[in-house]
Amino acid sequence: MLERLFGLESHGTTVRTELIAGLTTFLTMAYIVVVNPVILGEAGMPVAAVAVATCLAAGFGCILMGLLSNYPLAMAPGMGLNAYFTYTVVKGMGLPWQTALGCVFLSGAAFLLLTVSGVRQLIVSAVPRSLFAAVAGGVGLFSMRERARLAGGDVTIESAPGRGTLLRLDIPCSTARPACR
Repeated sequence: MLERLFGLESHGTTVRTELIAGLTTFLTMAYIVVVNPVILGEAGMPVAAVAVATCLAAGFGCILMGLLSNYPLAMAPGMGLNAYFTYTVVKGMGLPWQTALGCVFLSGAAFLLLTVSGVRQLIVSAVPRSLFAAVAGGVGLFSMRERARLAGGDVTIESAPGRGTLLRLDIPCSTARPACR
């Protein structure tokens, strides 16, 4: 049945290989089930409900990806965007989480319309690959900076001609962290 549904042999794989890959992917991504509710809980969202929604969204996304595209990609909530939602939109701009979540819904509806109409593909095709890489790096730096600030520290980025870019992570020592002694 699985061979007929997914064409495993034609893709050069077996049920055993796919089960091991699936388990490995799950173990790699399982932290999201804990981290996502913690971050969104800081925005005031109910942690238990966010945990359930995280599991359902990831499960539904993965199953849909496998069945509709026959492509082995795992889908789950993005860790960079939840940090942006909590620390910039809710805490930084002072929006209630309910209002911010309404904005997320509206942006999702707008992206769906852009995708269905073909406009999204035109935009994606016009953006250089180097810019995609820069955005990914920027999101990672933002996320790291927010985590450092939660620990009472900061991230400093310095750039000097001919020397490149220096990234300094400053987190104060405390008696709670024995490695700092």
